[in-house]
Amino acid sequence: MVTENFRGAILMVVSMVLFAFEDMFIKLLAAELPYAQVLALIGLLGFLAFGAMLKLKRGRLFTRDLVRPIVLFRNLAEAVGSIGIVVALALTELSSTSAIMQALPLAIVLGAALFLGEPVGWRRWSAIIVGFLGVLLVIRPGLAGFQPVSLMALLAVVGLAARDIATRRVPAHIHSDQLAASAFFAILIAAVLMGLVLGQDFVLPSPRQWLLLLACITLGVGGYALLVTATRVGEASALAPYRYARLVFALILAFLVFGERPDALTLTGAAIIVGSGCYTMWREAALRRRRLREAGFVTAS
Repeated sequence: MVTENFRGAILMVVSMVLFAFEDMFIKLLAAELPYAQVLALIGLLGFLAFGAMLKLKRGRLFTRDLVRPIVLFRNLAEAVGSIGIVVALALTELSSTSAIMQALPLAIVLGAALFLGEPVGWRRWSAIIVGFLGVLLVIRPGLAGFQPVSLMALLAVVGLAARDIATRRVPAHIHSDQLAASAFFAILIAAVLMGLVLGQDFVLPSPRQWLLLLACITLGVGGYALLVTATRVGEASALAPYRYARLVFALILAFLVFGERPDALTLTGAAIIVGSGCYTMWREAALRRRRLREAGFVTAS
């Protein structure tokens, strides 16, 4: 008998595979095009994709909801996070960038505790600290292998965590496709400004590069859709470990496509981040179940 958690796990793994391939395509494109242009094109195509989906659902894109402070902040955080991850993928190794990005769940728990007042016990605080020590092993500041540009991946973690925390405060009546379209539009604007500041000249992509861009957007949208479906089907604690399948496939693609061979420190740091993240999400789900049981919504098994 196929359980909901099993279905959710399959959907989660497929979603993470798609995201890993999306990162690979971004890195391939950034090797051939100015990375500000890569980000601008992703923003443009994402805006058109989610705008079209919103129109098919007869929703409105430009409403007063888009100028709400929380929506503006969310879009700014999305733009900052997207700049960070695209620059990191363009200028550093896929394996190390993917390892650092696995700290995102830890950053979300940290941000929710600091800014939303959500209770976090000593066990999860300890896991967060250990997880970020794993990030330091990957970045290795002060050591010979330190690459300052790897801090862009950490900027991506901060930006995307701020985006997810802000999403919890976005009014429920704002359509998710409208929110996504406005975020991609913010990415487009930020990328154009970044290109102007850095003096990067945009060039006309070749047919092959357009195909890579379309593949990138398709994988990203598909991965997002599967992720949402998986989280609605299965329990968070059961699905948490499968989120890190993205790192496994990223390491495989980094080796096969880019010839990367992560060293022991990177692999150790990645393992610490994954372990800390899994424990944090498991602990959060366990506490949620306990609160529901105490409130009488579920029975003890």
